[in-house]
Amino acid sequence: MASINPYIHFNGNAEEAFTFYQSVFGGAFAAVVRFKDMPANPEFPIPDSEANKIVHIALPIGKTSILMASDTPEFMGKHNENETRSKISIGAESKEEADKLFNGLSVGGTIEMPIADSPWGSYFGMFRDKYGIEWMVDYDARYKGQM
Repeated sequence: MASINPYIHFNGNAEEAFTFYQSVFGGAFAAVVRFKDMPANPEFPIPDSEANKIVHIALPIGKTSILMASDTPEFMGKHNENETRSKISIGAESKEEADKLFNGLSVGGTIEMPIADSPWGSYFGMFRDKYGIEWMVDYDARYKGQM
């Protein structure tokens, strides 16, 4: 079966964001590739100011998911960090795990919906983290973390 893995873009702080995400989820990075690690291309030279920025980073989460990202090179413009983005939905395996993830990832962010029992039967919360990424955390015993 196919799998879906979120890929998000940052304005030069992907490594900082992913170090934060790693502190909440745990685990080790599967990949950290910087622009300076890419083969030289005279048509697209990498300025020294961007050499250490992230061209690809991957953090495995759980048994089958990978959260991935990159920094957007300055020549491509900046992302509006307050624009509406798609949310990353996390299906927790317990209320305790949902609380841990919600409380950890939302530090310094804006809570849009506190985590609590929802009218549709799951334990659910929603927030924008301190990097502008939008998250939903859900535990539903009917799906046992499959959401």
